[in-house]
Amino acid sequence: MYEGVVQELIDELSRLPGVGPKSAQRIAFHLLQTEDDQAKRLAQVLLEVKERVRFCDTCGNVAEDVLCNICRDPRRQQTAICVVEESKDVQAIERTREFRGLYHVLGGAISPIEGIGPDNLRIKELMSRLSNPEIQEVIIATDPNLEGEATATYLTRMLSPLGIRISRLASGLPVGGDLEYADEVTLGRAFEGRRTVN
Repeated sequence: MYEGVVQELIDELSRLPGVGPKSAQRIAFHLLQTEDDQAKRLAQVLLEVKERVRFCDTCGNVAEDVLCNICRDPRRQQTAICVVEESKDVQAIERTREFRGLYHVLGGAISPIEGIGPDNLRIKELMSRLSNPEIQEVIIATDPNLEGEATATYLTRMLSPLGIRISRLASGLPVGGDLEYADEVTLGRAFEGRRTVN
């Protein structure tokens, strides 16, 4: 344990996702050794983010205005909505440059262990958006884990009666991977999601 404010800094940093006590300590001591202007800039940016950033009224993505850049872009295809768990997933998909439609950020995934049910997610807002007759497809892009699969199954059941095409991102083997190291579920999904090449 360190004295006073140093320990408080380590404690606060260790509350961040993916930052354990050792990493928090390293970050804290890095910050202590940086120039004052760099530390002040970091503090200023953190405050600005909390003051200026909000969530898009339409899709739930991060934004500095009522609508995010994607929802404001008239060049986006209005016929498809890709449903993701978090805003970071939007950025991951955008980096591929494969999808030019719209997004809907749920704000998490169904997780009974953590007390997160469908009512805690932005599912009602999604259903409201799907009343638009222009929407022809919903792409479910939740994480390929237990919570993501539960969310995808729930959404599929909710959306099926609407008569809209529902698809799920394929999952399977990573490029550069070896079959012998793939688990049974991943390998099974790779077989399910196989496609014709001729």
